Amino acid sequence: MTRPEVHLASGHRLGASNPRQEGPADLRLVPPALAAWGSAALMLDAPPRWAVATVAVGVLAAGVLLVTWTARSAGGGGRARAGPRNPRRWGRFTAAAVLLCAAGAAASAALHGADLRRGPVPSLAGEYAQVQVELRVTSDPRRTRPRVASAHTMPPAVLLDAEVLRVSQSDGTTTETRTPVLVVVRMEVEGPASDEDAAHSTDSAPTASAPTPSTPTASAPTVSAPTVSAPTPSWTGLLPSTRVRVEGRLAPPMADGGQVAAVLRVDGERAPRVVGAPSGAQQIAGRLRGGLREATDGLPADARALLPGLVVGDTSRVPAELDQAFRATDLTHLLAVSGANLTIVLVLLIGPPGLAQRAERRGLAPRLGIPLRTTAVLGGALTVGFVIVCRPDPSVLRAAACGLIALLAIVTGRRRSLIPALATAVLVLVLYDPWLARSPGFLLSVLATGALLTLAPRWGAALRGRGVPARLADALAAAAAAQAVCAPVVAVLAARVSLVAVPCNLLAEFAVAPATVLGFAALAVAPVAMPVAKVLAWGASWPAEWIAGIARTGAALPGNGVDWPGGWRGGLVLAVVTVVLVLVGRRIVRHPWVVVACAALFFLVVVQPPSVTRVIAGWPPPGWRLAMCDVGQGDATVLAAGDGAGVVVDAGPDPLAADRCLRSLGIRRVPLVLLTHFHADHVAGLPGVLRGREVGEIQTTGFREPPEQADFVRRQAAAARVPVVPAVAGERRRAGPLDWQVLWPPAGPVPRPEGPNDASVTLLVRTGGLTVLLLGDLEPPAQRALLRSPAAASLGAVDVMKVAHHGSAHQDPELLRRAAPRLALISCGADNSYGHPSPLTLAALRAGGAQVLRTDTDGAIAVMGTTAGVEAGGGSRVGGGSQMGGGSRAAPGLEVVTRPP
Repeated sequence: MTRPEVHLASGHRLGASNPRQEGPADLRLVPPALAAWGSAALMLDAPPRWAVATVAVGVLAAGVLLVTWTARSAGGGGRARAGPRNPRRWGRFTAAAVLLCAAGAAASAALHGADLRRGPVPSLAGEYAQVQVELRVTSDPRRTRPRVASAHTMPPAVLLDAEVLRVSQSDGTTTETRTPVLVVVRMEVEGPASDEDAAHSTDSAPTASAPTPSTPTASAPTVSAPTVSAPTPSWTGLLPSTRVRVEGRLAPPMADGGQVAAVLRVDGERAPRVVGAPSGAQQIAGRLRGGLREATDGLPADARALLPGLVVGDTSRVPAELDQAFRATDLTHLLAVSGANLTIVLVLLIGPPGLAQRAERRGLAPRLGIPLRTTAVLGGALTVGFVIVCRPDPSVLRAAACGLIALLAIVTGRRRSLIPALATAVLVLVLYDPWLARSPGFLLSVLATGALLTLAPRWGAALRGRGVPARLADALAAAAAAQAVCAPVVAVLAARVSLVAVPCNLLAEFAVAPATVLGFAALAVAPVAMPVAKVLAWGASWPAEWIAGIARTGAALPGNGVDWPGGWRGGLVLAVVTVVLVLVGRRIVRHPWVVVACAALFFLVVVQPPSVTRVIAGWPPPGWRLAMCDVGQGDATVLAAGDGAGVVVDAGPDPLAADRCLRSLGIRRVPLVLLTHFHADHVAGLPGVLRGREVGEIQTTGFREPPEQADFVRRQAAAARVPVVPAVAGERRRAGPLDWQVLWPPAGPVPRPEGPNDASVTLLVRTGGLTVLLLGDLEPPAQRALLRSPAAASLGAVDVMKVAHHGSAHQDPELLRRAAPRLALISCGADNSYGHPSPLTLAALRAGGAQVLRTDTDGAIAVMGTTAGVEAGGGSRVGGGSQMGGGSRAAPGLEVVTRPP
């Protein structure tokens, strides 16, 4: 063989003289994997004849290509086989593989889709039939987050996936089947709950297409409530593979119900009858998970919530506001089981990739004298155990596949084999579970893994070439590559782009490994030595709290993200923008001063320091006296009380929105938080007010309804060591330039209010020459009683009025005439389902001479009110921070600045 032939036969760009050099990535398995993915996604709900036709055409066409390829290969003789591969022949082989994989995926998808139509369950669901069924549980029970629509708490529920094995109808007919269903166990709110019960793992469940009165509809804006009652242990304690017999009512799933044929609604007061114990493996996994939860019981709240999620994906303790913070910073992958969890443990066992086949390989295995092949077997066993403990759900199987890819890299030390391994994992998983083809999580996981295998090494090398330290360059490249490929998909789903995702992931990355390793150690040790497990969990609590702090800090930044057009069009636009930014970034990195300038600009956009935004955007305006925050369907008002200080009246429904508003106003100290009443849209945001600020006191109404939210306020205050005192009519207080009087509720024995709204604390505030009336959510009965009280003499001709109950139609006309505000402020959510504000209320206010501003259309509102300005009838600024607006939208003599939503 001549020297050129030897060079080509070696398979390396530099020839046989450098046998360790890897060639280009092998992409031959990528087309078959993509074909299987697309075929499965299309055929899950396609008519059976389409699936049969697809399979037949694919198999026949692949057979023709393979016969042709085999015949030509045989006819080519030994010379063709000895020399370089013929691209045309290999192209036929790849085309045949694509067709076969597409046909196999179509067949698998058709069979899985048929499960949703097989048997009597789908037809019974269409009739909303009452049935008795025998189920096999296929997932861990998970509690819905308690939700409220404005002030009304929706009943919590326990959700679990199951497979119907036997169904008995009311006429005595019994049928054996295998049909996947979603079981919804409705629980009743019976009083205050523990902190642990206040934090649950899922947001909402697929509901029936004909919702019952207790079912939240898609149009009703809901926020996470702070508390929930403890469900029956017999439901929440069920393990996968357990067989139970229950009675309930079937209902059709929503149009996008996924891989369930029906929803089975069960009364939570009836305990399930267990007719088959779970498998031994699931019992062991249940004990391990329970041991980890016990080991973390004594930790701080954030660590107690996060560690089970970081280790085994158990997010049952993660509170709603922390989950929201993780979503805002694109850190949710840390709360779900991912390949990174398993990879960290595998690296600890085997060592870093590239050194596994060398004498200097690291990890626990070589230190213990374990051979390489035995180490690989141990890694595989560890992967199997990982799947069992974390449950063989699709997300866990995806994580295991990604972990095995890392195991392959560790054992071989070759990166060239990783792309074929990823393609193989996608192909096998889609064939095994075609529903993954429609899973956004699966798509994000594959994209992130592919970015880490392809883009991240190149970007890391480029950064190292620019003088960036190796570890920092690799971490930054990994975070940027994953974000670049995943951001368009996230924009399709969430219509929002996080600007803090890369820095937050970069800062959290350094804490993930120690938290995961120590958490896994606590999981393994807990069954035999709980004291040791508690020590390990305590060690893991430090990095876990760091991760939680990163998420909360990033989510609270005023510029943490930007709204983006949703749908595939918005995702495509973001993909184009990302490509342009990457291309421009390659040129920018050559100029250090430009890089520094871009970093400084990015910092200003995200952090938005009040001193800077006041100059650039005019927010907060100098001399502001009152600010109404844009917190959605709820109330949150801030009264300026000196440099960096403010009195907060109500906290809104969202801790992140409340925290973000106070940050934008530069509020670092809160002498008083006054909560007018205990409805969730006024108190659920309290954690955001307390976070990172010096708070002097919390004042509330004396009417403790609803009791679970009143207890939530007490717990939050106790955790922050802030005293809670009641407010009664007649008391007067001062804070800096503020002076206020409590007008309602009256002191002493009074008739019981009709509801929490009528017990709202009502304030008359004087600041900067302005008189401000804050009515909370008073309803007409209490408004009329207020007019008959001694405080009525103070109600004449106020400058600013916070309209009661988000501007609803429930207003007393006499109170509006008596107050006669020049400026009426309404806090309400955009497109809320309650019709707030009411056109009748708006008309009545304008007829009385008031100018009306509302947060749903105007955004956050700030009112300035120096005495000179009021007397002189200063102009108004509205509609864009420092932009000067017309006087038609502001009351005469008042200066107002709005910050559009």
